Amino acid sequence: MLLKIPPGFKVRRPRQFATAIACLTISLTLVGCPASKETPSGTSPKSPAQNDVLTIWWNKGYLLEEDEALRKIVRDWESKTGKKVKLSFETEDDLPQKAERALKTGKSPDILFSTRAEYELIPRLAWEGKLVDVSEVMNPVEESFSPAALQAVSLYDKTAEKRSYYAIPIYQATIYIHYWRDLVEQAGKQPSDIPQDWDGFWNFWKTIQENLPNEQNEKIHGLGITVSPKSSDTYYFFEQVLEAYSVELLDEEGQLQVDDPKVRQGIIQSLRWIAQLYKENYIPPGAVQWLNPDNNFNLLNRLTVMSPNPTLSIPAAQRQEEEIYLNKLGTLEFPNKPNGDPMRYIVSVRQAAIFSKSKNQELAKEFLAYLVRPENLDTYIKAASGRYAPITKSGWEDPFWRDRADPHIAIATKMLADRPTRPFYFALNPAYAQVLEENLWGEALNRILVENATPETAADEAIARMKEIFEEWK
Repeated sequence: MLLKIPPGFKVRRPRQFATAIACLTISLTLVGCPASKETPSGTSPKSPAQNDVLTIWWNKGYLLEEDEALRKIVRDWESKTGKKVKLSFETEDDLPQKAERALKTGKSPDILFSTRAEYELIPRLAWEGKLVDVSEVMNPVEESFSPAALQAVSLYDKTAEKRSYYAIPIYQATIYIHYWRDLVEQAGKQPSDIPQDWDGFWNFWKTIQENLPNEQNEKIHGLGITVSPKSSDTYYFFEQVLEAYSVELLDEEGQLQVDDPKVRQGIIQSLRWIAQLYKENYIPPGAVQWLNPDNNFNLLNRLTVMSPNPTLSIPAAQRQEEEIYLNKLGTLEFPNKPNGDPMRYIVSVRQAAIFSKSKNQELAKEFLAYLVRPENLDTYIKAASGRYAPITKSGWEDPFWRDRADPHIAIATKMLADRPTRPFYFALNPAYAQVLEENLWGEALNRILVENATPETAADEAIARMKEIFEEWK
């Protein structure tokens, strides 16, 4: 059943904060037929029938195989339909800003897929009536998608006063825990010794740090947890900690519940818990300044024993190093909640959307309907080598995801296919996207760890700002 949000929110344009992956902007254009040449992004097609060319802006993959898999899907669709596609790849950092500029100038693409658009653009644009309702694409296939994926793209349009499908789910990710199996063994333990209860699990990594050989003790920390306001990894982890303590910030109608004393106390408890780990020196001192790649860097350089990370990028980077990938590096799911219940995982669902100003809306729907066919979508996701996970039943049935010999893929499958999941709160209310944009949890931790505020003060400041944000969207 689709959830409702009461009308009346005022749109405030979310502020961008810097993400951390530095890379070159590469724009590639694929036009028309297999023999066509790729040209730089932004060039105009010379064909006079410009409106017949479907324009797609797509997030550049982290692996060349991802981009090539999408190119093949485009080529096959062109061959089957006789239509032409102008496909441009843009970097993660550049694409949302480019889309914003295009919306202002009226030169937006027909289809946009951006990993950051999930929270930076899509909830707000759906709210403002700037996205096309894609129910006719989703309705025939919705039973094949996970409930969390469907909820993530079921968004509220204030102008139409309705909730509907305003995006197409492509793939998902959640936060995993990666660790060095050999460092655990050096500390006199085995991976099988890792407890599954909440306190026992986190205390285990403290013990590992304390029991590592003395010459390494000063360099290796047990917990590579990001606690910086500059990194989205901070709020990914903190949101999962809130889930662990069963803190529900929004109700099913998308309304804030932070005035509930139990919710406030849960926020304080979560902040205090992470802050104590840092103050006890189990988290590296520099973690208060980390950017998104820094937890990867510290773990892969064996400066930390374990690290939570919101994709499988850490093991994916080591896939070609068989000894490291299969034997030294491990992946874990979270322990049970403090109350003993199994963990429910918060998933990030990456989405494609059609702009309402698109001149080729029907053509865009046709392409997306072709893309979400199992033989296409599942192949595209698998090309990422497990960095992102499927959101369809058919995707999980692929032998790639059921390979028990792969220690990382097997855990991802267990967490996302066999455990309960939910999307981030901005699926219920787009105002929450701004909460994450401003990284209120990172700012709260910064107040405690750098400015010596109490958890109560930091929590109350975060709550006050959250309430301001939600008021500004009314």
